[in-house]
Amino acid sequence: MRFAAAPLLPRTGDDPPVTISRDPAREAAERELSKPMYHEHDPSLLQRALNTFWDWVDDLFSAAAGATPGGGFGLLVIILAVVLLGVALWWRLGTPQHIPRSAPALFDDRPRSAAEHRAASEAHAAQAHWNQALQERMRAIVRALEERALLAPHPGRTADEAAAEAGRTLPAHTGRLRAAAHEFDDVTYGGRTADESAYLRLAELDRDLDRTKPLLTNTAHTTPSSNHQGAAK
Repeated sequence: MRFAAAPLLPRTGDDPPVTISRDPAREAAERELSKPMYHEHDPSLLQRALNTFWDWVDDLFSAAAGATPGGGFGLLVIILAVVLLGVALWWRLGTPQHIPRSAPALFDDRPRSAAEHRAASEAHAAQAHWNQALQERMRAIVRALEERALLAPHPGRTADEAAAEAGRTLPAHTGRLRAAAHEFDDVTYGGRTADESAYLRLAELDRDLDRTKPLLTNTAHTTPSSNHQGAAK
């Protein structure tokens, strides 16, 4: 701020004007303006920061509106479309959750038979509790394979491990076993929600596996053939 030299005292008819130089005048004005009485109604530090932020948002919106076909209305339509797309993805996929690297065991500490797991699965399905119904059906599948000696009992086995092992003796169902294990993991550890169709797929797999004969690999033992030479007489 620049200040011109100003008279220090009011002039009278007989007194010559008294002036001060520019720098002392500026310093005197700054001291005067720094008094609290002049700043009682100044905005607070938080208010100034908010004003700065909203000014920045306004400038950003104005710049984006200028670069968007249709101006501000076109930008509003684009923002609304992005929001609706995000809501649709959230509704379809659910809340993203991290699946642990090493999934917990398939079974809990209380062992149950395949028939018990099937009964529990069907009871949950009757009440449309599809998550629990799917989980119990997957446990019934694995327990049934253990009861048929197609899988060795393993208390700490995961669904993925069970599917991989079962696929060796039931190769025709390898893909369905892996898909069932993935659905079990998604529901149990991934925060997904099962539906009736997912449960019915596992129930159908359970029935098909019960009717499928395993592929047993037998090691062929060959005995060397003896060469008999007839004596010519």
